Amino acid sequence: MSDQICVGAIAGAFGVQGEVRLKSFTADPEAIAEYAPLSTEDGGQSFDVQITRAIPQGFAARLTGVRSKEQADALKGTRLFAPRDRLPSLPDDEYYHADLIGLAVFDTGGVALGQVRAVLNHGASDLLEIGAPGQSATVLLPFTLAAVPTVDLASGRIVADPPEGLFDG
Repeated sequence: MSDQICVGAIAGAFGVQGEVRLKSFTADPEAIAEYAPLSTEDGGQSFDVQITRAIPQGFAARLTGVRSKEQADALKGTRLFAPRDRLPSLPDDEYYHADLIGLAVFDTGGVALGQVRAVLNHGASDLLEIGAPGQSATVLLPFTLAAVPTVDLASGRIVADPPEGLFDG
């Protein structure tokens, strides 16, 4: 399990005073500021976060060291990470996306189906993108209790009961 969890991303500059457009990936969007300082994926930069106001698709925020529109624009697309120990622990049936990526997926008979490549959400519920061994195409498995009855983080595996025909490609 990764020690760093992606909690947000910078979507570009907001205004000309160095504020950024901040997308929050936390369950309580405003809580992103509580997990600061946030760092870039490589740990090269670290920022304290002050949310200044809500805007469509996120927040306007000030980051330490960012004082101009140009500096804010240069950070566009930067993903922000917080140490796992600063984040709240989750109930038994909830998981951080970072913990699911890379897990091996098996069907209820123990047959390997593939590995989780990504966790996607297009509005209704989460989907696990499963990459099968030796296949370039992926399969999207609904991340529901019916389709994924068991997630065992300790052993690094998921037991899936996919809808009939999903893996028959």
